[in-house]
Amino acid sequence: TMVLDKEESVSLVSLQSREKPRGCAGCNGRIRDRFMLQALDRYWHEDCLKCACCDCRLGRVGSTLYTRANLILCRRDYLRLFGVTGNCAACSKLIPAFEMVMRARDNVYHLDCFACQLCRQRFCVGDKFFLKNNMILCQLDYEGAHLNGSTERQPQ
Repeated sequence: TMVLDKEESVSLVSLQSREKPRGCAGCNGRIRDRFMLQALDRYWHEDCLKCACCDCRLGRVGSTLYTRANLILCRRDYLRLFGVTGNCAACSKLIPAFEMVMRARDNVYHLDCFACQLCRQRFCVGDKFFLKNNMILCQLDYEGAHLNGSTERQPQ
């Protein structure tokens, strides 16, 4: 059977004093702690519900886990393995979901692609950039294009 991707919430449940201890889906041992985790319609010791990749504990209250191909994963590893951010507006190549990106309006860019598309100048924190006809421009090229009504770079 094919397992579809699933986003699940994890809840912290208290064990009632008269309740018979439940079995942990992780270690198969009895849960005798005061609190246990409930996720994927099963119960877990707080230390047993972990990401299959990085081993982080998924039991933070209100946290989310992801399942795919019988793996239980944290959000970061799920996105790293299976997620897609989209395509870079400058180079059109795929951007993996875990990669840092720059955004301008609805466009997403690789960090290395976020540069003036006429002179290739990279931007530093605080630099002004302009988006014209879906092109990223530095201030000089934007003002040049603005004055001439085109995006042709004028020889200096």
